[in-house]
Amino acid sequence: DVEQRARRAEIAEQTRKFAVGLLFTVPLFLWSMGRDFGLLGAWSHALWVNWVFWILATPVQFYTGWDYYTGGWKSLRNRSANMDVLVAMGSSVAYFYSVGVLLYPSLGSHVYFETSAVIITLIKLGKMLEARAKGRTGNAIRKLMGLRPSTATILRDGKEVEIPLSQVQVEDVVIVRPGEKIPVDGVVLEGQSAVDESMLTGEPIPVDKGPGDAVVGATINSEGRLKFRTTKVGRDTALAQIIRLVQEAQGSKAPIQALADRVAAVFVPGVIGIAFFTFILWWSLGGEFVPAMIRLVAVLIIACPCALGLATPTAIMVGTGKGAEKGILFKDSEALEKATKLQTIVLDKTGTLTLGKPVVADVISFNTGSSALNERELLSIAASVERGSEHPVGRAIVKEAERKDLELFEPEAFKASGGLGVQAKIDGKLVYVGKPGWFVQMGIDIAGGNKSIEDLQNQGKTLMAVVVERQLLGLISVADSLKPEAKEAVAELHQQGMKVVMLTGDNIQTARAIAAQVHVDDIVAEVRPEEKSMKIKELQDAGFKVGMVGDGINDAPALAQADVGIAIGTGTDVAIETAEVILASGNLLGIPRALQLSRATMRTVKQNLFWAFIYNIILIPVAAGLLYPLEFLPAFLRQLHPILAALAMAVSSITVVSNSLRLYRAKIK
Repeated sequence: DVEQRARRAEIAEQTRKFAVGLLFTVPLFLWSMGRDFGLLGAWSHALWVNWVFWILATPVQFYTGWDYYTGGWKSLRNRSANMDVLVAMGSSVAYFYSVGVLLYPSLGSHVYFETSAVIITLIKLGKMLEARAKGRTGNAIRKLMGLRPSTATILRDGKEVEIPLSQVQVEDVVIVRPGEKIPVDGVVLEGQSAVDESMLTGEPIPVDKGPGDAVVGATINSEGRLKFRTTKVGRDTALAQIIRLVQEAQGSKAPIQALADRVAAVFVPGVIGIAFFTFILWWSLGGEFVPAMIRLVAVLIIACPCALGLATPTAIMVGTGKGAEKGILFKDSEALEKATKLQTIVLDKTGTLTLGKPVVADVISFNTGSSALNERELLSIAASVERGSEHPVGRAIVKEAERKDLELFEPEAFKASGGLGVQAKIDGKLVYVGKPGWFVQMGIDIAGGNKSIEDLQNQGKTLMAVVVERQLLGLISVADSLKPEAKEAVAELHQQGMKVVMLTGDNIQTARAIAAQVHVDDIVAEVRPEEKSMKIKELQDAGFKVGMVGDGINDAPALAQADVGIAIGTGTDVAIETAEVILASGNLLGIPRALQLSRATMRTVKQNLFWAFIYNIILIPVAAGLLYPLEFLPAFLRQLHPILAALAMAVSSITVVSNSLRLYRAKIK
C-alpha cells in the first residue's frame, strides 16, 4: 500500500545518507586525528591536506546533513529551535569557519572539518534506526486484517455458494467446515463443534459451540460442520473493532519531546547571542577583526553540540545493546524513557503468566468396583479413546500418555459427541471420556466423584470423567500451567514498587487459582478483547502510568493503549509489532530487568546531559574572554583558541561516551 511504500522509501533514504556519511567521515576523522596527535609526520600539515579534508567533508555536510538544514529552517519558521537547529548550527560553524581558513589562511591554520562530519554522521545513525522502527508500526494493522478469510460459503436457494467476504450480508446463512476460518460474526443454527478462539481471546482451550451460541469472525472451526446466521459484517465485526482500537490507541500517542530539544529552544538562541555579543565587544575594544572573529568561533566551537548530540544516542545504544544481551528489545528511546515512570504492570494470563498450552494436571483413580484401574492404567485407557479425537483437550491427554511411555490401544467404534466427549470400545469394553455434564445428560451416575469434580473446577481446570461400562473409574483434569519463573517475576516487580494486575478473558475461578499462586495485587477477569484497552485506560484515568504485558492478538489494543506495551517474544507477530518493548525469550523475568535497564539508561542520559551543559556553562564564558583581565592566569585560558576549544569539546565528548559505556557494567539481574 501507499503508506508502506512511503515508509520503505524513507528507510532507504536514511540508510543511504548514513552510508555516504560513514564512507567519508571515517577516513576524514582518522586522518585528521592522526595529524593532530603528530602520528603522520610533517607531510600531513601541507596545505593540500586541508583541501582533501574539505573534499571529504562537503558530501557529509550537504548530502548526509541536508535534513538538518531543512528541519532547522522549518523549526525557525515556527519560531522555535529544535535539535535540527543545534546540529545544523554546530556543524555549519565548524564547516564554514574551516572553509574560511582554507580560503583565507590569515584567519588561522587549524580546520574543523572532521568535527562537522562526525556530528552529522553520528546523529544520522540515530535517525536511520528511528526510521526503521517507524516502518514496522503499520505491519500490526496489516496482519490483523490478514486474519480474515477472503471468501465465505453461504446458502443460496438451498445450494452452497462461495462468495467474496465483502459480499456477505447480515442474515446470510454461512457454512463452515472443519479446519476453516469463520468469516464473520454470527449465531449457530445447526451443528456441534469446538472453535479455536485463541487468536482473539488468547485462551488456548477451544470453546464448544452448538445451536444458539455466538461465533466470531477470524476464529477457527476445529471439528464439526457449522451452519450459522450472520449478525455482523465488515466494520461491525469483533475483529474490525480490535483493528480500530489499535489504530486509535497508536494514533492518540503524541511523541514525547526530547529533553535536548526542549533545552535547545533556549540554548541555541542564547549561544548565538553570546557569540555575536562577544564578537562585537572585542571588535569594539580592540579594533581588530581577526581576534574578535577567533573569539566568536571559539564560543561557537565550544558550544558545538557534539557532547549534547552524543549524550542521548550513546547511552541509548549501550542500553539497548545490553538489553539485547538479556533478551530485552526496546523499539525506540521513547519506550526506555517512559518505562522509568511506570507504576502499574498489567499481565495478561494466557501465554504470559501461563504457557498457553493445555497439559494434563491431575489423574485421579477412584479404585472402586470390578474394573478398578490405577492412575497409569486410567491415563492409558483414556488416551487410547482420545487417539481418535481432534479436540485439544484430547490431544493433551494423548501427549501425556506418550510422555510417560504408556501402552495405547486401538479404539474401535469411535464416536465424538460435539465437544462433550468421546466414546470407543477398548479391549471389548465401552469407554467414555467426557465432561461431567455429558454423563448427567446420558443418565450415567458419576455422583461418587462430585467432591473431586467440584474441587478441580474451583481451581479453574477443564475436567474429563473416565467411565467404563457406565461406571465412573476416575477423573483427568487439563489446565494451562504456570510459567516456572512467573512467581519470581511478580515478586521482583513488587520489590521495585510496582502494583501488579492480572487481566484475562478467562473465568474468575481460573483467574483466582492462578493469582493465588503468583500473588498479584488485583484481578480483572472475564474481559472481552475489545474491553482490555478500556481497562488499561481506566487505570490511566486513575492517575497510574501503566505497562501492559501480553502475547496475543487480543492484547494488541491494550498494548497500544498502555504507556508502555511489552510483548512476549514467543507470542503473535501482531502483539510484538504493537508493543514498544519485546521480551525475545518469553521469560517473564525480562519485565523487571527491562525496568531496571530503562532506569539505568535514563539515569546515564541525564548524567550525560548534565556534563554536556556544565561544560558549556563553564567554558562558554572562558571562550568569550571573561578571564582575559586576570593576568596571573595562563594565556591559553585568557585567550581560548579554537584549537583548545576543539580539544575541550573532544574531552567533553569522550567523557559522555565513557559514561555511557559504564552501562555495560551495570548490574541487571
